[in-house]
Amino acid sequence: MKTTRSLTGLAVAAGVLALAPVVASGTAQAATGAASTASTASTASTASTASAASASAASPAAAARRWGPYAASGNRAKASGTLTAAPKDDPAAPAPYVRVKGSITDLTRSASSCGRAVFRISTFDSGNQPHLSYRDYRICSYGKPLGFAFTEQNVGEVELKVCAESKTAKPSTTCLYSGTWKSLYAYYE
Repeated sequence: MKTTRSLTGLAVAAGVLALAPVVASGTAQAATGAASTASTASTASTASTASAASASAASPAAAARRWGPYAASGNRAKASGTLTAAPKDDPAAPAPYVRVKGSITDLTRSASSCGRAVFRISTFDSGNQPHLSYRDYRICSYGKPLGFAFTEQNVGEVELKVCAESKTAKPSTTCLYSGTWKSLYAYYE
């Protein structure tokens, strides 16, 4: 289903880009009246293309997008934060970098259990081969948030799962494989 969405999105984007010069030249001709010549239309089209290029070159870095709060089952842990993806020219390419900042809060009152935020990150290497990596952050103090931040290169997708489980060095298989992952970023969106 995600492949279908991305292909549909690419087709729509290509159609919009193909029609943009036609609409721009048609608008320029309507504004100058019937007496305008073809050279005026091509000048207006060139000017609109140049202004669009300068606007995209002057665009600021991508703004941070808020995510969360996401909770573990039974509201025993909660995570929220921001995600910043580098701007890119090609929507079919992965982001040059993605920065995730946030916090996880343990809401279990037991000393033997912890709140955990687990991130599943798909990246691409120089040969454009996908790789999965995981990052997890654990806090075992009730009500006290743990801040985290990380940056990844050539990112295709970032997903999150919040769990509350016993105090262990790594996330359990129950945490990793049961329930659904929350998608925070996908390069084709």
